[in-house]
Amino acid sequence: MYRNKTCGELRLIDAGTDVTICGWVQRMRDMGGMTFIDLRDRYGITQLVFNMDGNQLLCTEARKLGREFVISVSGKVTERSNKNPKMETGEIEILVDQFTLLNASKVPPFTIEDESDGGEDLRMKFRYLDIRRNPVKEALVLRHRIAQETRKFFDAQGFIEVETPVLIKSTPEGARDFIVPSRMNPGGFYALPQSPQTFKQLLMVAGMDRYFQLVKCFRDEDLRADRQPEFTQVDCEMAFVEREDILQMFEKYIKTLFEAEKKILLSAFPRMSFEEAMRDYGNDKPDLRFGMKLNDITSLVKGKNFKVLDEAETVQAIVAEGCSAYTRRQLDELTEFVKRPQTGASGMIYVKYNTDETIRSSVDKFYSTDDLKHWISATKAKAGDLILVLAGASGKIRKAMSELRLEMGNRLGLRKKDVFSPLWVIDFPLLEWDDELKRYQAMHHPFTSPLPEDTHLMDTDAGRVRANAYDLVINGQEIGGGSIRIHDRNLQQKLFSLLGFTQQQAESQFGFLMNAFEYGAPPHGGIAFGFDRLCALFGGSDSIRDYIAFPKNNSGRDVMIDAPAPVSKEQLDELGLEFKYQL
Repeated sequence: MYRNKTCGELRLIDAGTDVTICGWVQRMRDMGGMTFIDLRDRYGITQLVFNMDGNQLLCTEARKLGREFVISVSGKVTERSNKNPKMETGEIEILVDQFTLLNASKVPPFTIEDESDGGEDLRMKFRYLDIRRNPVKEALVLRHRIAQETRKFFDAQGFIEVETPVLIKSTPEGARDFIVPSRMNPGGFYALPQSPQTFKQLLMVAGMDRYFQLVKCFRDEDLRADRQPEFTQVDCEMAFVEREDILQMFEKYIKTLFEAEKKILLSAFPRMSFEEAMRDYGNDKPDLRFGMKLNDITSLVKGKNFKVLDEAETVQAIVAEGCSAYTRRQLDELTEFVKRPQTGASGMIYVKYNTDETIRSSVDKFYSTDDLKHWISATKAKAGDLILVLAGASGKIRKAMSELRLEMGNRLGLRKKDVFSPLWVIDFPLLEWDDELKRYQAMHHPFTSPLPEDTHLMDTDAGRVRANAYDLVINGQEIGGGSIRIHDRNLQQKLFSLLGFTQQQAESQFGFLMNAFEYGAPPHGGIAFGFDRLCALFGGSDSIRDYIAFPKNNSGRDVMIDAPAPVSKEQLDELGLEFKYQL
């Protein structure tokens, strides 16, 4: 055995014992007659002592070691005279009497410390070194714990884990597929799954009753902090259930994770309709850690010869409590924030309701003090508050106000990472109109069932049909989403028709599923959680990349292995693909 102990497990009770440990040299300190080395492995750090008086040759050889050299050492555990309370092994050290160099190391391209001097691109190129750092290592260990807790929970609830195919058929709905050519079927292509949606429905038809899977999914779409081209879902489905059964089961799952990982007991998750979320927060994933709801003051601002507000489709206001003392510079910063392309407003109006109850605004020229008092009353502002107003097209302004609300939440310290506010958003529209394509698209996916009470509207007013769907939102992040599925062939065919599928197209793409519905498909529904997002939420990070062992960068590249990369002409010829670039 290379070792009989790890670098993180020795304590004062082990003093006097002989041990052998292995690891990487974290740092060295030459103190003349003695040399100290911090040795690191996955479990922690142990201080080694090489005494020149005890073994001069051994000490001399130890001084030739460098950072990240891999060594095995044997010696006696002794009590440290200068204990380090910041280290779990800080009460002991090992007086080394023998060591073996297992492998030398080049000088690392960045310091392997909790706070590294390496930029993100450099650390991603040398990801195997980055993982040695505690923050990254601990993120992966946290991911492991959540995965184990997930499997334990679903096993206890009678779910079985079933692996579904990775090479499937491309479908026109949703994000862009990653396409894989087939050598054995010239001209044919597989797609990598965006989710195992149809397969888990087929498992319900097959009588598997309760299914789950930690599954790799793939989407060829633009990237951001919470999005990767390949990601992991906690994918689940249940038969013989209604929406309430689903919400209760998976609320219990999330509560179990919080209790196990955070030692937090969450109360019942509130429910909010899509319409209410859009009205009060401007988006369908509201952050409920703070208030600051949107207020529609459109009816109060018209007819004052101020063109911006007179011509606006909607005028929305939020109240920033205690911010009436904001300076002109701070207000200008907020104005520039809302004018960014990603926010989308053309400008911002403010009303200061000062602590002495005087009122000052950026539109005093057009609105009297009495007019502004109506704004204050409508928004329930108090003395000392600041009212921020945006105006324009309804959809655009609600989105912009949502962004401004979150920005104010950040500036006022209201979005605390140790506070968690989950909720279920329900009653989404089943369909949304695409002006470019001149047809409806499914807001979730084309297998989502309409609410039973809205089914009759599919023939007369399809845009008003609500989906039997639900999203789990925590702190402004969509953590999971799902729906009760269609299990009747005729209803599924009707929805395909609303989505612009011809009968032939529906048969070609999804005939296997509709055929399955004719063999006793049970009522069923499910949900999928973004596992990477769950890990980031528990780890207190905005980026899922920190919780993926080998992530892609913002361009979808793995800079460590240099992928994607060209393949040879011979490989392309074998696949029947045209060679269009120079290697």
